[in-house]
Amino acid sequence: MQGFRKARDARRTELAEDYVELISDLIADSGEARQIDIARRLGVAQPTVAKMLKRLAEEGLIVKRPYRGISMTEAGERLAAESRRRHRLVEACLRKLGVSAETARLDAEGIEHHVSGETLAALERFLDEG
Repeated sequence: MQGFRKARDARRTELAEDYVELISDLIADSGEARQIDIARRLGVAQPTVAKMLKRLAEEGLIVKRPYRGISMTEAGERLAAESRRRHRLVEACLRKLGVSAETARLDAEGIEHHVSGETLAALERFLDEG
């Protein structure tokens, strides 16, 4: 039962993490993040993005103002940074195990959202020992 609950919670936060990471990347790359750009990058409809942006704003991760781009809150930036860190760590471990760069990048995208703090610490030790 606990495993199912953990997986369900991870899936719920996975989307939020992907969105804040993408928004942060868009702002860093082009100076702004717009709903239409997010929809294009994710391959989803704008109403889908609008619904998620509303949720992220309610959770205090972003600020969305009418006729302006989206900005990140400190909490949103922290979440994006943590998601990037987990991704890099998982990807580096997969590479160390002999997984190709492309496969490691793609696989890490899913795995990063489902590993516990304990597992991340073990992965860090594994990388440090090698």
